[in-house]
Order: sequence, then C-alpha cells, then structure tokens
Amino acid sequence: MRLLHTADLHIGQTLYQNYGRTDEHEHFFRQLEGWCRQYHPDVLIVSGDVFDIQQPGAAVKEFFNRTFVTIRNSCPTMHIVVTAGNHDSASRLQADAEVWKCINVHIVGIAPTADITTADDGWQERFIVRLPSGYFVAFPYMTGSRSDIIQSVLDYISRENSDRKPVVMMGHLALRSADTTGHSSEIGRLATQTVEEMGTGFDYLALGHIHRPQTLGHPIGDENNETSTYPSGIARYAGSALHVSCDEKYPHTVSMVEISSHGAEVRVQRLRINELRHFYELPKNGQPAESAEEALHAIHEFAEERRSGYFRLRIRYSVTLPVDFDQHVYRLLEPYNEEIRYNPKTLWVGEPAETETEKPVFEVAELQAMDDPMIFIEKTAEQYSGLSLEELRNAFQEVKEEIHKMEEEKQTKP
Repeated sequence: MRLLHTADLHIGQTLYQNYGRTDEHEHFFRQLEGWCRQYHPDVLIVSGDVFDIQQPGAAVKEFFNRTFVTIRNSCPTMHIVVTAGNHDSASRLQADAEVWKCINVHIVGIAPTADITTADDGWQERFIVRLPSGYFVAFPYMTGSRSDIIQSVLDYISRENSDRKPVVMMGHLALRSADTTGHSSEIGRLATQTVEEMGTGFDYLALGHIHRPQTLGHPIGDENNETSTYPSGIARYAGSALHVSCDEKYPHTVSMVEISSHGAEVRVQRLRINELRHFYELPKNGQPAESAEEALHAIHEFAEERRSGYFRLRIRYSVTLPVDFDQHVYRLLEPYNEEIRYNPKTLWVGEPAETETEKPVFEVAELQAMDDPMIFIEKTAEQYSGLSLEELRNAFQEVKEEIHKMEEEKQTKP
C-alpha cells in the first residue's frame, strides 16, 4: 500500500480579518496534484479540518469540489478518504458522502455516539473503507476518549483480515506526547489523550489537529530526514497544509507512506510543501524595535526586499506607539496589493510577567456542547471577583420558570 497523508487544510481561511488565502491553497493543491501524478498512490487521506469554519460559503464549497475532482482525475486509480475535524460541520460533510462515493471519494463526517457499542447492527461498517490495498478506519473528530469504540472497529477488521492487508486508522485529536509548538491559546487549550487510548491493531495512525509534522515516540529531529522507516503501529501527524502563524517556524510536509502488509515496517517519506507566502518577524535583525519609526522603517525595508509574505512586529515593551499606528502600517502597505500582509498582534519584548490568573480557553466543540450557560460561568468564575454562583443559579432558575410559564400560557390560549 502507498498513501499520501495530509490534514488541516483549513480551506476558506481568512487571516487577521483581512487576508483570504485562496491563492495559497491553490498553490498547495497544485503540488499535491503533482505528487499524485508522480507517485500514483493507492489512497490520498485527509485527516480532518477540511474547512476553516463550519459553514463555509458557496465559493469555498465550490473551490473544494473543483479541487478534489481535479486531484481525483489526476490519478484515476486513486481513492480519497476524508474525515471531519473540529473546524468542520460533521453533518454538512456527511450529507454529500453518497455523491462523492461515485468517484471513489469516501467521506466520513459524523462521529460515533458514546453508546454505539451497545448496538448489534454492524455499526463498525460506517467507519471502515475497504480497498484492494488494505483497510482504512476513518474516524472523524470525537469529543472525549472513545477507546472502546476504536478497539471494537480494529477487532472487527482483525477477524476478517486473513490476508494480512495493511490497516490504516485516521483520527483528529491531540495526543499527549505531541509537540504542539505553534498552538497558542488562540487556537485553544488542547484536550489530550494517550497513544494507548487509540487501541491496537493498526499499522499507521494518520493524525490531524496538531500542525507540526511529527512521528510520535520518535525525535522531532527525524523531520529533517527525507525518509524514515518505523516499526508497525506508529502514530503520525502529517501537519497542516499551510502555516497559520509566525510561531510555526518549521517546514510543513505531506507524508507519503508505504506498508507492504499488516505488521510490516512503515516507510515514511516527507514531501516538503513550498509555501506561496512565508511568515516573518521584524525587524529582521532579531532585535526589538525601539520606536514606532524604527518599526515602520523595518516594514518598508522588508516589503521592498521580499515583496510578499506575512509579518508581525517585535517591539520593546517600553515603546509607546501612536494610537493610529496600525493605520500608518496599512497605508505603507497599500502599494503592495496585499502581497505584504500584516499581523497586528505585536510581539512585545521585555513585557512584565503576567500576574493575573490564566484565563481558560475552550475548544469550539466544547463550547458547542455547553447547553447550560451556568456550565461556562462555573468554568470561568475565577476571572470575576465577588461573583456569587448561587445568586446566578437562582436567577437562571427564575428565568427558566418564567419561560416555562409563558409557554404554558401560550399553549392554553385559543
């Protein structure tokens, strides 16, 4: 079996509220299409976060459809397996699954429910893609640990895999031993699980969610090698298709994986992605700017030299910027037609240590699961001195009772 593994495409992403990335995604997909033509993989897999938001616009959906049809046609014998990530709408992806299957594109959007193991209806089939080259266990993003569900599907395959075909499992989650460099609090505090919770019986665990390419349990320095060979049962993050911040100061890759049979060694070749725009920190000498004028000069110098790219500023904490500093920056960048792109979140050097309590940050899916406002308030109560949770509970209860009373009155009216 030969497969290409990628993840975290974030199609439709807009950075810093200003900059669309369609041309950057087009540049990436041209490379991906070229690798499909060159290596003729049996399968291309995308381990979640196909889109950047759960309700992408029509133009973004059209871009996705056109792109994946083109990639599929570039290698007619190739199958594609796509799973939903935490940025995706599981139901929206799943809705088109039957249509995509007509051209050998297999989409799994909806995750198994926590009680699915009590059913005896062959539910495991919903998450298995059987191909001549091997088995694919396609798990989308799941909240919380689902080790019993995972192992049930792997055991299900083991009972029929008498030909010892390779077994690849897909997941979109954060594992505890992963290097999360580049994932700031803006991305969300990651609810981690252990590798052991992912079960046994797979040859390759194709992961998404963490943007740094890495093979878990092996030195991060391995990523400097073009090719590595590992024993069966490895877990690997392919990494995101594009850099999404200045903190991702490492190469991004697509993983080409080869497995001859179940239990055999796994060969991973790292295909380096050539980004259309790179991320930089200014001033380029590595020192913080000591004034607004120095910062603006560094921007002008960078723009004239590079003509393309994202940047953020590094400024001494003691510097006082004028209130219209950002407007000065945007005016300076106007001649470059958005090829030079500004991250307004400045990196302040020498800032005093933060003394206030660290503010909790939540995953999008975690927030969506909070159907009672008191759950959120209780988790953030430490941020508000003098807050009485008991008074709030009573207040919410009064509101609930009043709404219930209004509903009853509405139903009794002729």
